[in-house]
Amino acid sequence: MSASIRFLMCSPDHYDVDYVINPWMEGNIHKSSRDRAVEQWQRLFHLLKERVIVDLVTPQKGVPDMVFTANAGLVLGDNVVLSRFYHKERQGEEPFFKQWFEQQGYTVHELPQDLPFEGAGDALLDREGRWLWAGYGFRSELDSHPYLAKWLDIEVLSLRLMDERFYHLDTCFCPLTDGYLLYYPPAFDAYSNRLIEMRVAPEKRIAVGEADAVNFACNAVNVDRTVVMNQASNDLKRRLAEAGFEVLETPLTEFLKAGGAAKCLTLRVTEPIQPEVHAAAAVESRTIRLEGHLIDSGVMNRTLDAVVEGGGSFQILNFQLGVQRQSTSVAEVKVTAPSHDVMEKIMSQLIDIGAVRLPQELSDAQLEPIVQAGVAPDDFYVTTIYPTEVRVNSQWLRVQNQRMDGAIAISQTSNGTVARCKLLRDLEIGEDVVVGIDGIRTVRKPELREQRNTQQEFSFMGAGVSSERRVELVVEQIAWELRKIRDQGGKVVVVAGPVVIHTGGGNHLSQLIREGYVQALLGGNAIAVHDIEQSLMGTSLGMDMKRGVSVRGGHRHHLKAINLIRRCGSIGHAVEQGALTSGIFYECIQHRVPFSLAGSIRDDGPLPDTKMDLIEAQADYARLIEGADLILMLSSMLHSIGTGNMTPAGVKMVCVDINPAVVTKLSDRGSVESVGVVTDVGLFLSLLVQQLSQLTSRYQLTQTV
Repeated sequence: MSASIRFLMCSPDHYDVDYVINPWMEGNIHKSSRDRAVEQWQRLFHLLKERVIVDLVTPQKGVPDMVFTANAGLVLGDNVVLSRFYHKERQGEEPFFKQWFEQQGYTVHELPQDLPFEGAGDALLDREGRWLWAGYGFRSELDSHPYLAKWLDIEVLSLRLMDERFYHLDTCFCPLTDGYLLYYPPAFDAYSNRLIEMRVAPEKRIAVGEADAVNFACNAVNVDRTVVMNQASNDLKRRLAEAGFEVLETPLTEFLKAGGAAKCLTLRVTEPIQPEVHAAAAVESRTIRLEGHLIDSGVMNRTLDAVVEGGGSFQILNFQLGVQRQSTSVAEVKVTAPSHDVMEKIMSQLIDIGAVRLPQELSDAQLEPIVQAGVAPDDFYVTTIYPTEVRVNSQWLRVQNQRMDGAIAISQTSNGTVARCKLLRDLEIGEDVVVGIDGIRTVRKPELREQRNTQQEFSFMGAGVSSERRVELVVEQIAWELRKIRDQGGKVVVVAGPVVIHTGGGNHLSQLIREGYVQALLGGNAIAVHDIEQSLMGTSLGMDMKRGVSVRGGHRHHLKAINLIRRCGSIGHAVEQGALTSGIFYECIQHRVPFSLAGSIRDDGPLPDTKMDLIEAQADYARLIEGADLILMLSSMLHSIGTGNMTPAGVKMVCVDINPAVVTKLSDRGSVESVGVVTDVGLFLSLLVQQLSQLTSRYQLTQTV
């Protein structure tokens, strides 16, 4: 017997599965055998009593889970942090455990009433006493970890639990003597697994498979070189034996019905302090402020989801709900993360949602100079599609030329300090770049409910991407939008691929240009070549567009079209000389609709108008989409995605493609104004022209009446 080691246990006099607070309890209400539970507990008790001193706490009626003493609290030296149970069903245990600890002479530390922490079920000392592993995610909150570090004067390493079956750290994680670790890696997120691998040498990590994990092999009691557990596979016993451990199996199936086994049934109350080890906690907290229609816009849910999914936890410090239809709500939320790196990732997402730091916590943006043209400093802030402001010299500056995937460059001009969104290649020596996430906010104006409903009318068909959606209904809404923009003198930009010509949509797009629905056209060399080929020879890639059959020698037609335009000097000159008399680009020239053609390595010719310099083409695209109200993307994955990446929030986008992956890619940029339509682009354009004609007829009829 090791007289220096003591455990606390509680006999199962009142044990039963009376409620469901974890997945193991489901279907097991009152299905536990009291006699068998007593028998199994007694076996564990006597196994341990042969090796250590076992103290008993008196069981109490009404708290059947008191048998799981691991959750009484966390002991280190003469200090104990009392548990604050997450579920009300277990909160009745707290005063009984507190009384026992006080009677034994421990200094009892109590967490705030609303801060869950479930003792040694979620906090396990490294067996060499160097640090404390602390779990969070289901029963214990991350905010409790700084208290543990302070009160117990020990380094705390936070591990996030991801599998609800392993709701406590001790169900899937067991530190062993001499720095060994028995654990189930899939129970943790990627960051936690990296942290484990950094602290525990590979030869001392004993990872178990799911079969052993669900038998609670990790919920084991370790005394020197002995490991007591419910059950272990032959392979696991072999691996533990090779590491120098003796495995003692004792069935605890009745307690598995409540989600516990050997470790849950015990609490080690003699944990020596190592004087050279002192407090440290990597946990970081920040408080953010949200303002707007937080409930019905979904901002509050998205914020809290971003925190939890990012590996943090939250506490709502203040929430003022708007009382009128037009009123906005205000919330203050404390965000906690297990490390600075995780906090930075969470905060970058919250900034995109519209969160800002509290006024008293605000600081200027961190700036670093450009020392090499076209290269940003490490950790530069990557911009999004949303309007952004940066705080420089205690003043908020609006970032100009907003787009995604850029950097924020700060420069001094005759008009003062200017912040611009710039691509990496455009950064210049003499500019500073914003790094980190301090002093940055996105600007989200709170709309009235009526305004939000108006926006929803446009995006109603954008909730997901589906080929089963009725195209006619989508086209009708888009037609109304095009008509409204044209009548108000707005701007529509069309991004089109050669499929428009192949599917017979060329005439329809020509009509849209002719009737004033298009103010700019973007594409590649191919759409222009095939449009001109069709106009000159009636074919597209050598296929007769009327009969749908291949034309003898038709494979040469696109080269002849290119040759004609090159002879004329440009598409515009071909129209002026009467060589080109119809088609999409003929209408662009005739109605002074600017266009830009971005070339690629596969282009034949190319046409004189095609910009083969990629950077020049990108700049031209950006110039033409400036001020756009709507961008209509027609079956051109490369050019559509490129255009989407340089388009700021607030511009409505319609992506039409027979390939759902293209539509999804555009929708993933996060703009609520994006609408995806999975259909044949020729059919779409035909229906769109018909719908616009009907709108015109209705308008004329109304005017006549």
